[in-house]
Amino acid sequence: MTIPHLSAADGTTLPAIGLGTYQLNGSAGVDAIGHAIRAGYRLLDSAVNYENEGAVGRAARDAGDVRDELIVTSKLPGRHHDHDAALAAIEESVFRTGLDRIDLYLIHWPNPKADRYVQAWRALIEARERGLVRHIGLANFLPEHIDRLVAETGVAPVVNQIEVHPYFPQQEALDYHREQGILVQGWSPLGHGNDLRQHPVIAEIAAAHGVSTAQTILAWHVARQVIPLPKAASPQRQIENLDVFDVTLTTDQVEAITALGRPDGRLSDQDPAVYEEF
Repeated sequence: MTIPHLSAADGTTLPAIGLGTYQLNGSAGVDAIGHAIRAGYRLLDSAVNYENEGAVGRAARDAGDVRDELIVTSKLPGRHHDHDAALAAIEESVFRTGLDRIDLYLIHWPNPKADRYVQAWRALIEARERGLVRHIGLANFLPEHIDRLVAETGVAPVVNQIEVHPYFPQQEALDYHREQGILVQGWSPLGHGNDLRQHPVIAEIAAAHGVSTAQTILAWHVARQVIPLPKAASPQRQIENLDVFDVTLTTDQVEAITALGRPDGRLSDQDPAVYEEF
């Protein structure tokens, strides 16, 4: 299965869908991630705090000839934002994966009250210069955080991974990132523990296209040029989630799903302006 790619301002390209790997750990995680690679996934999302960099790395090493096609991702936790601690943490991430480098490394949260994310970003820039990582980016950063990073370092991220789903469509954020040439990845793209997949608007659109409600939501992400990162352990679900690029929603259908957005649409009230994670 051929997956389209999206391009950042600096020419970096990423697959238009990826695999979320949270809670895919140990041997079972290696098996699940390995099946996803064989099914066609090339973007694998992980983080230090997921405690599964080893499983992701093992699956990537076992991928054989397609290893160079993979974008193995990890994220720096807030407890390691100090410059030297960040560099050591990145080195440890590389060691845990067993790979010669990590393809995409992100700062997991800005933690603005701690106010050390600029140090962390300088460490990611240095890690890229040293060849520890290929590309660097962010997760859960607001435009004002990104503007500060660019102003103080001159280096823009290639991607920002943020919460995006029909109850929290983030249109203003998407407009900002598009203007800046920064790709957007969406975490929890199908929602988590809510009724999104049973919503009558989505169900009606899914029926019109003869696909599942999950595929409809993922097609909505694709139409908005958001890279969704759905998590799936079962081979059937992995393949279903990947098979969305022939689902072409109309403009009215995209707008109808976007209109489901709510002021309180965040899944866990994790506003990056105040929320901190270590």
